[in-house]
Amino acid sequence: MAGAEFGEFERIRRFFAPLAGPGGLELLDDAALLDCKAGHRLVVTADAIVAGVHYLPDDPPELVARKLLRVNLSDLAAMGARPLHYVLTTALPAELGSEWLARFAQGLGEDQRHFGIELLGGDSVSTPGPAVLSLTAIGVVTAGMEVRRNGAKPDDLVWVSGAIGDAFLGLSLLRGAYSGLAPGHRDYLIRRFQVPDSRTELGPLLSGIAHAMIDVSDGLLADLGHICETSGVAAIVQLETLPLSPAARFVVDPDPHLRPRLATAGDDYELLFTAPPSASMAIAALSSRLGTPITAIGKIEPGAGVRLFGAEGEKISVDQTGYRHF
Repeated sequence: MAGAEFGEFERIRRFFAPLAGPGGLELLDDAALLDCKAGHRLVVTADAIVAGVHYLPDDPPELVARKLLRVNLSDLAAMGARPLHYVLTTALPAELGSEWLARFAQGLGEDQRHFGIELLGGDSVSTPGPAVLSLTAIGVVTAGMEVRRNGAKPDDLVWVSGAIGDAFLGLSLLRGAYSGLAPGHRDYLIRRFQVPDSRTELGPLLSGIAHAMIDVSDGLLADLGHICETSGVAAIVQLETLPLSPAARFVVDPDPHLRPRLATAGDDYELLFTAPPSASMAIAALSSRLGTPITAIGKIEPGAGVRLFGAEGEKISVDQTGYRHF
């Protein structure tokens, strides 16, 4: 069934109106209505993903939808916000068809239920290609408890949640690399690329603990560089402390020269934050409570820039610190 059989409003009625929350007004109006409790602030973020750039054109549409949603929820988590709503814009080639759109909406519905959020509205347009999907996520945080990038202080420790480099390795696998990797490890790494973990529980719990926070989207060193630049500080990172998943270790251990590449790879969507040493016990308690590894990987210092060091104290140079959009 071709997508051209449905006009814009029929698409909205069939695929997206069932996802709308009360503020979305059944998607019958051009705008939504939102309330915000006294003493709180709304946090708004927007990200787009493009076929062939941020996901592979033959990726399952339900997983594309979940990645689109989760990369935005990760931005909310990085500010300590709890997710509430989202607005969606799709620019799709006609050849994708209604079956693709139905599976895409199904994936959104699954993650809506998982994260407890609702669709408010958006727009649906056609394009000769490639597909462009844009999502604006809205969250809430207690006023004054938001965590920004500009609060890092000298002597803070640098922490990161989860594991680094899985998404890079998963994309490499989809492109034909590491053909000898065991199926279980292969599936795990690909899944981490296609459906990242948004640390929506951890982010709000770091309010009042983290001095500065960002999610790892362009690459750990690049994103830590954003914290350093806005905070007016420098950072050092110890390469050997970067947390790797068991699956990633099967790839990296035989090729240790790959490890620095993982420090610059993007699409991890883990939380990268700084906090004073006195917060270490609280962070360990959060890690245990959530079952999420949180690893100290470096330190904030006076100065500027980010430096990467090896196990013997040698400085490691990298060609570029992360993904460049332009």
